[in-house]
Amino acid sequence: MAISGQTQKFNNILAGLPEADYRRLVPHLTEVSWALGNIIYEPYDPIKTVYFPNQAMVSLVQVMADGSTIEAGTVGNDGVLGYPVFLGGGAMSSRAVVQIAGTALALDGAILQQEFARGGTLQAILLLYTQAFLAQVSQTAACNRFHAIEARLARWLLQSRDFAQTSDLKLTQDFLSSMLGTRRASVTVAARTLQQAGLIDYNRGHITILDQASLETVSCECYKTVRTEYYRLLERFLGQP
Repeated sequence: MAISGQTQKFNNILAGLPEADYRRLVPHLTEVSWALGNIIYEPYDPIKTVYFPNQAMVSLVQVMADGSTIEAGTVGNDGVLGYPVFLGGGAMSSRAVVQIAGTALALDGAILQQEFARGGTLQAILLLYTQAFLAQVSQTAACNRFHAIEARLARWLLQSRDFAQTSDLKLTQDFLSSMLGTRRASVTVAARTLQQAGLIDYNRGHITILDQASLETVSCECYKTVRTEYYRLLERFLGQP
C-alpha cells in the first residue's frame, strides 16, 4: 500500500528527516505487513529492498552449521533494515526474521542509494544509526556471555516493548529460546521467575509486561547502555526519549 505525505512517522529515521527530504521519499514508500516468523533476508542473498519498521521488530540471527541460532541484533522503529545497501556490501551474513509482527515501510534499495549519495541529513542519520546498531551488537555479545538468563530476558522484553509500542507481546518459548541462544527449559524458568515477581504475565504465547519500572531494575545494564548510546548519537535529530 502506497503512503501519503500525511502518514504518521512511527519510524525514528523517517521522523528525523527534514520535511522536504521525507516528502521526496514518500512516492517510493510502500507499507507492508509482517507476521511473526517471516524471514525477510537470508544470509548472503542480495538485498534489493530496505525497510523502515513502524511497530514491528526484526532480529538479525546468526545461523550455525548445526542449525542452531542466536540473535546478534535487532531492528525496530529505531532504524532501518538493510544497511548493506547504503554501506555498499549488498548482502549480510545474518538471517533477518520477524519477532514482533507489525508494519514497515519498504523502499527500493536503488532509491535509498541515490538519496544516500546526496549527502545531507539522511546520510548523516543512517551513518550514525549504523554506529548505534554496531554498539547494540557488541553489547548483545557481551550480554549473552556474562549475564543471567532472567536479566537477559528482562532486557529483551523491554527492548521489544519499545519497538512494538505495546506491553502485550506475542512470543512463544521456542522463539525466545532461539533468540536468546538457550534451552527452552531455561526460558520457562526465567519467565516463571519474572511472573512470580509480578513483573509479567505469561500465558500461551502471550507475554504482558505488568511493571516496566521493576522490570528495568531486574534487567542487566545492557538495556540502558544501548538506549543511552542510541540517543547520544541521534539526539540532534530525534531529541531525548
